[in-house]
Amino acid sequence: MMVRKRLTRGFFGVFLSATLPAAAQVGPELLRHWNYEQDLPLDVRQLGVQERHGAKLVDLTYTSPVGDRGKAVGPNGGKVAAYLVLPPGKGPFPAVIYGHWCMPGSEKKNRTEFLEEALVLAQSGVISLLPDHVSVRPEFVEDPTPFSENQVAVTVQQVVNLRRGADLLLAQADVDAKRIAYVGHSCDATAGGFLSGVDKRFKVFVLMAGDLSDEVDKKSKNFEPYRQKVGAARLDAFMKDHAWLDTGKYVSKGAPATLFLQYASDEPFLDEHMEQGYCEIASEPKKCKIYKAQHALSPEATRDRIAFLSEQLSFASPARSAVGQIPLWSSRPGQRNESG
Repeated sequence: MMVRKRLTRGFFGVFLSATLPAAAQVGPELLRHWNYEQDLPLDVRQLGVQERHGAKLVDLTYTSPVGDRGKAVGPNGGKVAAYLVLPPGKGPFPAVIYGHWCMPGSEKKNRTEFLEEALVLAQSGVISLLPDHVSVRPEFVEDPTPFSENQVAVTVQQVVNLRRGADLLLAQADVDAKRIAYVGHSCDATAGGFLSGVDKRFKVFVLMAGDLSDEVDKKSKNFEPYRQKVGAARLDAFMKDHAWLDTGKYVSKGAPATLFLQYASDEPFLDEHMEQGYCEIASEPKKCKIYKAQHALSPEATRDRIAFLSEQLSFASPARSAVGQIPLWSSRPGQRNESG
């Protein structure tokens, strides 16, 4: 079958689209690393409810398994703190899970990063779940040792936490099971890359400024200096033993979900060749754009993301004025960019 593919580039952007047959699925030898006890009760605990702009903001916790894998994850199992944003009216509603970034020192390194965006979407009839990342838990202890099993456990725990978030949403009578999206930034974009290949309940993924492939990373200009710095033999052995942790093995098999990759031109963590490499390996159908922005991205990226979600999940686009009031947090901790 002839593949029809379009590639257009601006100075700071790339858009990819194609019509392709369904991609191959992730094999059982990889999927087994992400298995969890699906029948475990969610044990949702409601801690409080607020009214915000006509929507309900529910502060809650839910239970996720795998939490005892390594002391870095914490001793209390998989209790996940989250906000659930409920729109006024009756469903069935589309739903979005938002995964925040892990920028050290940022006051938005938690479930509040996308809260204002979720409240805007609630006005268009969208339910949102905003869970805290594993590393935000009060008992979490950072393990600075490179290539530790604790870091592996954290990665697995986070992906399972997000899958349990989908379980929670699908348990809501007002959620349309055919219109569920995931939006993740930075560390949680990488988690979303794994999720895209592992969990087929999501219709779309928006992955923002995330590392999505070990194989692409190996070709970057900074990889070999880093490899020598940390110990080439040690790094090579770890990557071989944990080849299943290469996000590219999953995001390349995200179909039938539609992917939207958003990247920044002014990045401390990634370069444009890496970003374009991630865009190339991601499964079709997909859209990719590189913005003239820093790691936090930009108001333009926010507008594009919401327009994409609106189109893909079939809900009315929020008013441009409301979208323009969504704050954007700086890539530099403690500073906030202008909203747009």
